[in-house]
Amino acid sequence: MTDGAVNQPAHVLVAADKFKGSLTAVEVAERVTAGLKRVAPDLVVEALPVADGGDGTVAAAVAAGFERREVQVTGPLGERLTAAYALRDGTAVVEMAEASGLQRLPEGVFAPLTSTTYGSGELLRAALDAGVRTIVFGVGGSATTDGGAGMLAALGARFLDADGEPVGPGGGGLLDLATADLSALDPRFKDVELVLASDVDNPLTGPEGAPAVYGPQKGATPEDVATLDTALSHYASVLGPDQAAWPGAGAAGGIGYGALIALGASFRPGIEVMLDVLGFAPALARATLVITGEGSLDEQTLHGKAPAGVAAAARARNIEVVAVCGRLSLRPGALGRAGIRRAYALTALEPDPAKCMAQAGPLLERAAEGIARDFLS
Repeated sequence: MTDGAVNQPAHVLVAADKFKGSLTAVEVAERVTAGLKRVAPDLVVEALPVADGGDGTVAAAVAAGFERREVQVTGPLGERLTAAYALRDGTAVVEMAEASGLQRLPEGVFAPLTSTTYGSGELLRAALDAGVRTIVFGVGGSATTDGGAGMLAALGARFLDADGEPVGPGGGGLLDLATADLSALDPRFKDVELVLASDVDNPLTGPEGAPAVYGPQKGATPEDVATLDTALSHYASVLGPDQAAWPGAGAAGGIGYGALIALGASFRPGIEVMLDVLGFAPALARATLVITGEGSLDEQTLHGKAPAGVAAAARARNIEVVAVCGRLSLRPGALGRAGIRRAYALTALEPDPAKCMAQAGPLLERAAEGIARDFLS
């Protein structure tokens, strides 16, 4: 047994997020399990893929036993596509990226001024049609910066210009907004608990707002960022400027603002919500070692990402945590403060980033073998 190894853990819980661009959270759990069992064949391993509200949230819910429901919705460019939400016991997990995410754009195609969240509203409406009492609305990975206007339009709102015509799609269209009519919004939201689950708490606009911070990754030029910030500021002046500063208002291109101000949503850190929904607490109670992780363990990890949430919960129960990742840029002290004893990076096994991503599965199995040797033997 190595220095610091736990004494023959009887039950390992693998609760990791996806390795973006390489492995889904389900695949991460499968590869880690395979590597562990290669060294310790009789080891009890429980897999609970996790997500923080961004892309992969529905898949994590389905892996935890939710039913996958598919719906035809409007994509970010206005095209029709099939999206999914998850359903169990009166609770729906709706992932806006399923309908309005960057993953839905053709490779190399961006539409920062015109992409719409209309399909996210259609997903929410489908969940209401299923008769749910609670909706966990995971927001992240969006292709959009429309303040949730498209979502609200799908749910009955009307956003009109000075001539009484609907404004154009996307954040750019909000420059022409003269009137916002929310009177016909779906009334069922009054009887449903809507939880906005996000790993960011940015305001809607300004230097830390949705356009400035996240617009460039959606293809926005500096000029587009300025246009979108002006448009969303104008949009908020019509709907409610005070709420634009609420934590989470800037999540997913401002869809958080639309959900908070018009749908009565409450904001919670995404990983906290998802751990509750996925049944993490009872799984943790069975564990003697937890393995978490994501594609890149970096400073962002410490601010509400899945591994930090998993580690915090495990630390509260004095359960040791190790992490796997593609790339590691956190020093041991920062990992320790987050509750992570040690991290195993794939780049330590294969330093070439392209090869590392292409061979992530086999490399992750090798990393898991190392965990088994270091902590389980």
